Amino acid sequence: MQKYKVAIVGATGNVGREMLQILHERNFPVSEVVALASRDSIGKEVSFGDTDILKVQALDDYDFSDTDIVLSSAGGNISARFAPKAAAAGAVVIDNTSHFRMDPDVPLVVPEVNPEALKDFGKKNIIANPNCSTIQMVVALKPLHEVAKIKRVVVSTYQSVSGAGKDAMDELYEQTKSMFMGNAKEPSKFTKRIAFNVIPHIDVFMDDGYTKEEWKMMEETKKILDKNIQVAATCVRVPVFVAHSESINVEFESEITVEDAFEVFEEAEGIVLTDRRENGGYSTPAEAIGHDGVFISRLRKDPTVKYGLSFWCVSDNLRKGAALNAVQIAEVLIRDYMKVPKAKAA
Repeated sequence: MQKYKVAIVGATGNVGREMLQILHERNFPVSEVVALASRDSIGKEVSFGDTDILKVQALDDYDFSDTDIVLSSAGGNISARFAPKAAAAGAVVIDNTSHFRMDPDVPLVVPEVNPEALKDFGKKNIIANPNCSTIQMVVALKPLHEVAKIKRVVVSTYQSVSGAGKDAMDELYEQTKSMFMGNAKEPSKFTKRIAFNVIPHIDVFMDDGYTKEEWKMMEETKKILDKNIQVAATCVRVPVFVAHSESINVEFESEITVEDAFEVFEEAEGIVLTDRRENGGYSTPAEAIGHDGVFISRLRKDPTVKYGLSFWCVSDNLRKGAALNAVQIAEVLIRDYMKVPKAKAA
C-alpha cells in the first residue's frame, strides 16, 4: 500500500486535534504525520491515536517539499499565506477555512455530494473544505435533489460554540459557572451572553443584512450542489458545546412524498435516519457528538408550498463539519486522482 506524508496545520486547535484522531481511526495510509502550529506552540505535544505523541513544529519554518497532503485548519489569514506556499512545493492542501472556497479554480468538496469536483484539484493544488453548517445540509439535500429537483431551501441553524473555537467553548463554560455563582461574566468572544441564551449572529454583517455565515451557506450550496438552488439562511449560535442542528424547509420542482424521502434517506450515504414519531424519537446534538453521520429526523410535509418537505438535521461539526470531511476528501484524492507519494516518486 502506498503511504503519504501528511502535515496538520493548526494541530493544537479543536479541529486539528480531531483531524489527527480521525486519520488514525480510519487507518489513513500515512508514512509520517507532522503537527504544525504557530511559534508559540513549538514543543507542545498532540496525540496521534492512543500511543503516538507528536511534538509541534513551527509552521513558519516548515519545508513542504517532501509533504504529500496538508490538512489545514488554522484561520483564513494563515491559509492565505501558507497554502499557496505548500501547494507550490507540490503538496495538496485541503483547507478548512473560508479563504479559498469561492475561488473558481479551487474545488469545494463534500465527498458524498460532489467527489467528481476533485478532478480539478491540480489547478492550484488546493481543495476547500466547506463551511460546517453547509456540509451537513448538502449531505441531506443531495439524495433528495436526485429524486426531485430542489427549487428553494429555507434553513435556520442552531450552531454550537465549538464552531467558534476553544475560546468560545471556554466562554460558555465560564459564563454558565459564574451565573450559578451569582457573578455573571461579561462576554468577550461573543457579542452577547451565550450562557442560557441564543445569539442570531455568526460572523460579520454584510450590507444586505445577512451575516457572512449565512452568505456562506447560500453561496456554497450553489457551488457544491446546484447553482440554481435558492437558499435563505438564518444562523444562530446556541449554548451547546459540540454539534450543529438545522431546521430545513425544502421546496421541490416536482412531487416527492414523505414516504419517498424516508426511503431516500434510508439508503443515502452518510445519513442516519432516526425519525420515530414519539417522545424522544429524534436526534439532538447530544446523540451526534463523536459520530460521523448526518442525523435526520422530524421529517414531514411542508403544507405551505405545492411540493415541500421539512426536517431536522444534526451533525458533529468538529467531525463531519470539519475534520472528517477533510480526511474523506484526502481518501478520495489518493484513491482516484493523486499520483504516487513523493517518497515513492523519488
